[in-house]
Amino acid sequence: MTTETRESKLSSAFVKLADSLVTDFDVIDLLHWLVQECTDILDTQAGGLMLVNPAGSLELVASTSEDVELVEVFQLAAGDGPCLDCFRTGTAVTVGDIEAESVRWPAFCVEALRFGFRSVHATPLRLRGQIIGTMNLFSHYTGALIDTDISVAQALADVATIGILQERSARSAQIVTEQLQRALDSRILLEQAKGVIAATAGLSMSDAFVAMRSYARNRSVPLRQVADDVIARRIDVGYQNTHPAAELDLP
Repeated sequence: MTTETRESKLSSAFVKLADSLVTDFDVIDLLHWLVQECTDILDTQAGGLMLVNPAGSLELVASTSEDVELVEVFQLAAGDGPCLDCFRTGTAVTVGDIEAESVRWPAFCVEALRFGFRSVHATPLRLRGQIIGTMNLFSHYTGALIDTDISVAQALADVATIGILQERSARSAQIVTEQLQRALDSRILLEQAKGVIAATAGLSMSDAFVAMRSYARNRSVPLRQVADDVIARRIDVGYQNTHPAAELDLP
């Protein structure tokens, strides 16, 4: 690969990653693109990317081939390997000769060699001490990545990590916003229902709310649903409050 081509690819990669910080993007699509781009830029033959799930365990979310996917899944199942060490320590792990590490990671080495991988480099996805996964680049040839390539892999992983964390933060914020909006909407709905009950049953607003809450509790129905049914005239909570023995569901 020529220097010009490499620099051009790096420039394009950083532009794409930077764009993900300011526009909507598909995280999984971005990660597949990232690992494919890194294998190309750094002259490796395959790559996989693992992210930590809410339970704190790593899961494979992107890979460039079936072979590397099987190696990565096997590594996760075995609970040991360079990629897992990278995640646990938060530091890059470079293995220039997988066969030479058969004592350190016996199960991983057998599986990796079986698929023709002779070396691997694992880069942490991290931001200020928060480690969210690893990007792992495999080669069919022995030899560790040079320092420049290690820096490139880390830089791309760092920018991707910022994008992933921003997406998670935005998603969480959206959930909170939706929950707050639903709570506000429910409050308005309850006030409307109380008004309907008060007007039709001659109750105070406070008694109307008590009647509606009692109806919901007695039937294990969400209060919001009762309020909605009251407004739609599907039930007459006020009638039942003034006639306790009655059970009236209006059509």
